[in-house]
Amino acid sequence: MTDFQKYDQLRIDGSWINLEKGTARGGCFCTPKGARVIGWENGIHYCFIRGYGETVFAVNPESCVEENVYPLAATFRDFLRLLLSCGTTTAVEQIVWWSEAQFREFLAADPVPPERTAVLNQIREAFQLEPMEQPFQYVKALQADFDRSGLRYADEYYDVTGRARPDGSHTGSRGSAFSPLLLSFFRHGPDGGNAE
Repeated sequence: MTDFQKYDQLRIDGSWINLEKGTARGGCFCTPKGARVIGWENGIHYCFIRGYGETVFAVNPESCVEENVYPLAATFRDFLRLLLSCGTTTAVEQIVWWSEAQFREFLAADPVPPERTAVLNQIREAFQLEPMEQPFQYVKALQADFDRSGLRYADEYYDVTGRARPDGSHTGSRGSAFSPLLLSFFRHGPDGGNAE
């Protein structure tokens, strides 16, 4: 049994850690081919991707960085340790674009309801885990060394982003064609007539 299967059998209410159940397929323009979604935080989803083993990825259709897909943890067990350190997926997912000061500020200001504490304790006990000691550095190092050349997407991704496909071709779409529109502006003088 994998660590994710063990986690799934715990029947945890993932809403308290922003890792809610949902469709395992993703279905977003930027969900990579071969993705198996393991949880959702609104439109952001967390997944394994075929060919990358147990690496846990974030897929963010409204990313604040150049990429919509980025690794968060080398293994699901490390992902759980990150959750124990950060409390929710939100803090872990946003490391990609935050400075360490922003990360620490968020953690200090994020309220911790008792329900979240209970969920995190359930994870800690079931897996006999300790929180990740340096979560920010761990995630940044993983992302810095990540080779994304193996990621593949549906045609929609390349059409939306304008990026070249793996074969080097670009989308043939040039967006929507509209008829030319002529706008005329007139400035009215104090008497209501056109001013020169």
